[in-house]
Amino acid sequence: MNDENAPYLKKFIRDVPDFPKKGIVFKDITPLLKDRGAFNMMAESIAVSYEDAGITHVAVIESRGFLLGSAIASQLGVGVIPIRKKGKLPWKVHQASYELEYGTDVVEVHQDAAGPGDRVLIVDDVIATGGTAKAACELIEKLGAKVAGVALLIELSFLKGREKLPGRDVQALIKY
Repeated sequence: MNDENAPYLKKFIRDVPDFPKKGIVFKDITPLLKDRGAFNMMAESIAVSYEDAGITHVAVIESRGFLLGSAIASQLGVGVIPIRKKGKLPWKVHQASYELEYGTDVVEVHQDAAGPGDRVLIVDDVIATGGTAKAACELIEKLGAKVAGVALLIELSFLKGREKLPGRDVQALIKY
């Protein structure tokens, strides 16, 4: 990953204290999204690491992963696989559940989204505790495809989410 751009891109991440609840400092990426140069630099900085990885699809995790991953898929010249919260996809799905601090949640993918021989890059905006990324990897593997990597704009390193993805290629552009 071309992380030499990280210090510049970090300027476009806004801290929002006490959102969505008291004690949490939310990393708001909307300033990066609205700046054409920063947005394109982000997509290029992540895509460059996977140019020669034989990526066939980019799996994007709802919802901000949709925005980032679609731009990265465009850079790589591949299609997009949406991974959505339960009940949002209109066709036959596979499901994976993951732990939240207050319970569990479920993500889904269409059963025909990918298959054997496909190499999928999973993209999301942030990795915190790692549960969503782990569930996304499980879904892609249920399809028979290979997870070629997990690419993130931001890693909250102190939450150790990467530890839920042992043996996987996990790359984050910006680390806190």
